[in-house]
Amino acid sequence: MPEDFSTRLRFARQLRGLSQASLGKVSELQPSAISHFETGIRAPSFDNLKRLADALNISSDYLIGRTAEPALSSDLAERILRHAEKLSKDDLDMVEKMVQTLAERKKVD
Repeated sequence: MPEDFSTRLRFARQLRGLSQASLGKVSELQPSAISHFETGIRAPSFDNLKRLADALNISSDYLIGRTAEPALSSDLAERILRHAEKLSKDDLDMVEKMVQTLAERKKVD
């Protein structure tokens, strides 16, 4: 598991299948800033850290090393759970299978 911010950022970006340019676009940061963060030349401001975490849909705690796993951001997780609470057990089982299939497909890519 990645140890420092620059490695964690690169890992999270690649996990989401994004290039530096596409992460820059989604986070409204310059691709060169993403490159500087990933090479350790620069550290992000608090605002940029939030932008990166939001764009990657992960916790900023993961990026700064406070948690070991790149978990979904609490905002995204809450939105997903809000919808999931309305589903039947059969529907939840189907959603779980779909997520597993997508995750497995991502491992192959």
